[in-house]
Amino acid sequence: MECHYELKEGCLTISMPKELDHHSAEQLRMEADLLIDSYRVRSLVFDFSGTEFMDSSGIGVLIGRCRNMNYCGGSVKAQHMNDRIQKIFRISGLHKLMETEAVKYE
Repeated sequence: MECHYELKEGCLTISMPKELDHHSAEQLRMEADLLIDSYRVRSLVFDFSGTEFMDSSGIGVLIGRCRNMNYCGGSVKAQHMNDRIQKIFRISGLHKLMETEAVKYE
């Protein structure tokens, strides 16, 4: 799994892996929770620029992080989603839990 984390002024941006499946979901969950708790993150951004696939394990990770951020009064956003990831968000209801921003084609 290749995730990148960037922490800046209380905002944690997570560049999501190419495939967010059961193999990568648990590690992402543990690392994100550790960073959120350790640095008192108030804003969490999931960057889907390089993500091509996400299964139910990935959806579960996102739902759990949304719940945790809501408990502490934080915000969650998903950005740079391609058509496939947008469809997964709509079908699963994730678009109701967090702000979303799609890929802009020019």
